[in-house]
Amino acid sequence: MGLNIRDIIPRKDLEISDLKGRMVCVDAFNMLYQFLSTIRQPDGTPLMDNKKRVTSHLSGIFYRNVNLIQEGLKLVYVFDGKAPDLKRKTHHIRKEGRELSEERYEEAKQNEDFGGMKRYGSQLIRLNDEMIAESKELLEAMGVAVVQAPGEGEAEAAFLNKTKEDVYATVSQDYDSLLFGATLLVRNLGLAKRRKTFSGWVETKPEIIELERVLNSLEINLDQLICLGILVGTDYNPKGIPGIGQKRALDLVKKFKQPILIFDSVEEQILNLPEHERFDWREIFELFHKPSVVESEFNFNKVDEEKIKKILVEEHDFSEERVEKQLEKLREVKEKKKQKGLGEWF
Repeated sequence: MGLNIRDIIPRKDLEISDLKGRMVCVDAFNMLYQFLSTIRQPDGTPLMDNKKRVTSHLSGIFYRNVNLIQEGLKLVYVFDGKAPDLKRKTHHIRKEGRELSEERYEEAKQNEDFGGMKRYGSQLIRLNDEMIAESKELLEAMGVAVVQAPGEGEAEAAFLNKTKEDVYATVSQDYDSLLFGATLLVRNLGLAKRRKTFSGWVETKPEIIELERVLNSLEINLDQLICLGILVGTDYNPKGIPGIGQKRALDLVKKFKQPILIFDSVEEQILNLPEHERFDWREIFELFHKPSVVESEFNFNKVDEEKIKKILVEEHDFSEERVEKQLEKLREVKEKKKQKGLGEWF
């Protein structure tokens, strides 16, 4: 879900090679949900092993991250901890959405509508504790650093991006990362270069969004950007205020400037919302300003080929031949680093 301010913020296309040698903090849940929703079979069901256990997330983690590592990226995956109580509304809406998608998927299945099955099947996604645990295990076996956030993963990733000089950017599809203060946000990094949509095949390019450029372009500060987000709708107040879109919200924050004056101007509209959609803007504002985050250190383990094979081939029926080809790419990366290290002595 997340914040939608796509139409009003500047962005630049990015080549993955531009990130060579850079360390990026990935919003892990966001990335795993991308894998679960996009890596699908023709009928919309996720990839599964012989025991009918979902493996789309493992496929994404392995094949797409090997490519990123080969491009020279240093990856840190940041996992969610305890979600704020305010996010329960979002969880409730997502649950309702899954139930509706399940009904529509069954209708499409009965009508042998494979397009509908794929469309609605991709919306029936849920990340459980077992999937999270095996994702961490596979990432660490690949030499990717794993960080456990106390609260929101994207808040922790943004915090690390702000406070650690060696963290170049945060990686997420959600613009909320900007409200948490991420200085650079990279989107579309985990998506396939070409993907099929309802209107045909489209090319998907990574893009980078610079917080300072966003604020300068919109002529607002971070507090006002947070207010703009709350007006449009965040994970903590998913529907925002009906009738206030991105451009109208920008007009309001520029006109009234101070948070209290901005929300005084729309107080009546908030009070007129259905009870379950009303929100306290101060509470949400505080969550973006003071999220639950901690100082974290990164541990980049050596690649453990045996563990990777055990997880993918032995436990989840991946093709040993295909896995071996990817492992060869990781060996090549290791060899290049070794040669570079030796070169520094001469």
